[in-house]
Amino acid sequence: MNGERVREAARTWLILALGTAVYAFGIEYFILPNLLMEGGVTGIAVLLQYAAGLPPAITSLAINLPLFVFGWRLLGRGAMVYTIGGTLLLSLFLWLWERTIDAGWIRPFTTKQDFILVVLYAGVTLGAGLGLVFRSGGTTGGVDIIARIVHRWRGWSMGQIILTMDVVILGSALLFIPKEKVLYTLVSVFISSRVIDFIQEGAYAAKAFTIICQNPERLAAAITKELDRGVTLLPAVGGYSGEKRMMVYCVVSRFEIRKLKSLVREHDRQAFIVINDVHDVLGEGFRED
Repeated sequence: MNGERVREAARTWLILALGTAVYAFGIEYFILPNLLMEGGVTGIAVLLQYAAGLPPAITSLAINLPLFVFGWRLLGRGAMVYTIGGTLLLSLFLWLWERTIDAGWIRPFTTKQDFILVVLYAGVTLGAGLGLVFRSGGTTGGVDIIARIVHRWRGWSMGQIILTMDVVILGSALLFIPKEKVLYTLVSVFISSRVIDFIQEGAYAAKAFTIICQNPERLAAAITKELDRGVTLLPAVGGYSGEKRMMVYCVVSRFEIRKLKSLVREHDRQAFIVINDVHDVLGEGFRED
């Protein structure tokens, strides 16, 4: 058991380190050279870079240090370990990428002819990095800590708190960069959010079928035989008729959706089918975590 815990912790820290490295690369390679912005404390650090030439690796850590103290006291050790680790790793990788670019080993991506290309790649890179960070259970600190504290103190929605702070940060950027760059940033943030959702929900997306039909036992047997998928029979009661019957519940991959629909229709043309999105499916026949 101890060996499993060590391997799981090592895997978590590896994903966290990879995520912060990718996110820091997006900041140094796409955001800063093109005068774009970012939300949260990283956005404040980027803004200080534009306004006073202060390196984000130092300012992001300096802003987060007092938040660590409040977060540790109010949220507890368990909630802060990976957040502190993610923040420290982010500052480290921001510094490393900055030194790498300054040394000329990597040339930052800049263009004036097709700026939308910068926005697309910036959004994908930042989203991929943050998605890995969140998937590991960590954060990059800053606004996330403030949102948790205010949510616990006042009960306000964490999403609304983060959105409000990001709006203030992006609004402040208008004092230092052209408004067109702020608008481009909004596109990048949108793309980033979609990529974060994709990574967190998992690339192993599937569909869950809930089926009400005649003779559900026979359908379950057919699904097991034809698709080699596990099936669960759930007890149900008709709200109008009061009739007791069994529902069929089955999860299949995206490539088996049409085949399962056809199988159900062959079994019962009057069957009632509800299909739901399922994300990050673990278990036999899908992904083993």
